[in-house]
Amino acid sequence: MTSYVRFSKEQLPIFKAQNPDAKNSELIKKIAELWRELPESEKKVYEDAYKADWQAYKEEINRIQEQLTPSQMVSLEKEIMQKRLKKKAIIKKRELTMLGKPKRPRSAYNIFISERFQEAKDGTSQLKLKTVNESWKNLSSSQKQVYIQLAEDDKIRYYNEIKSWEEQMVEVGRNDLLRRKMKPQAKSTEKC
Repeated sequence: MTSYVRFSKEQLPIFKAQNPDAKNSELIKKIAELWRELPESEKKVYEDAYKADWQAYKEEINRIQEQLTPSQMVSLEKEIMQKRLKKKAIIKKRELTMLGKPKRPRSAYNIFISERFQEAKDGTSQLKLKTVNESWKNLSSSQKQVYIQLAEDDKIRYYNEIKSWEEQMVEVGRNDLLRRKMKPQAKSTEKC
């Protein structure tokens, strides 16, 4: 725990006892204010505890890593990398949502499922999905054509919305968010 978190954790029960009806957010604001006003000599106690904990943590990690075989180290590094990539992907998705990126077009199957799922008889979600999936499989080609056409319309909607959104992103200087464009393929020249 950082020095501030350690201080907050120590102070929160005291503040709660003094102000039982106060919201946690109000208490945290008061604790933060008290932390800012705390003299450096008193903050040093918490900072020293943080440094000692951090050193103990690093030593424990080193001790554990020394016991790992090379293959375990590789798998641990892969796992850590996957977690980092997953976290980055979640952050990027959240950012794109906040920037108003249009949702991808739905497939004919997705449209069918979303329409029929609520209509399915009571039961668990899994049973409903299984029932609706069977209904999809039993549809004739002409019945599926309705959903295929709706999916095509949704693709057009998406294309128009994404084009407009990308133009907005270019205007605000966020070219990094644009879809990757297909590079024009070089025309092959035939030798005669």
